[in-house]
Amino acid sequence: MDESGALPEPVWLVAANVVAWRRCGAGGRELRPGTKSFKGGAKVYVARVYWGPGGDRVTVIGRARHTSRWIAIDTATRHLYGFRPKLVHTPRALERLTEAGHPHGFGAEFAATASATLEEYARQYRAEIAPFSPHPDRCLCHACLTGESAEAGQVA
Repeated sequence: MDESGALPEPVWLVAANVVAWRRCGAGGRELRPGTKSFKGGAKVYVARVYWGPGGDRVTVIGRARHTSRWIAIDTATRHLYGFRPKLVHTPRALERLTEAGHPHGFGAEFAATASATLEEYARQYRAEIAPFSPHPDRCLCHACLTGESAEAGQVA
């Protein structure tokens, strides 16, 4: 709510989820749950996309892993999946969006276009993490859990 007690107007954003497990370390052999800031599976809203360097970083708003407070941080696109346009009504998310300097969000059409583009970028960046490193048996990384590695022609 603002000072007059009125709820903020809903805005269109791109929603996504944080990957349950991500590969990291030398050769991508290590697995870590979620990210440092978000639990795996957490819903986040993309507030800003950096198209210049190829969409590899985005500013997201979501509930922090340990405190459950709403935070806005820059994160790697590869740590997110399931990009989709979403009309956001949550007052705390909209408040944090305004504090982050992006109060208008995206339009509905741009959110739909951006979500499809970001999903492709995320898939591409996950495939580039450790392209020649074999995955362990019963690997829990996002690519193995969703079958992305098989789609890319890699042996899981």
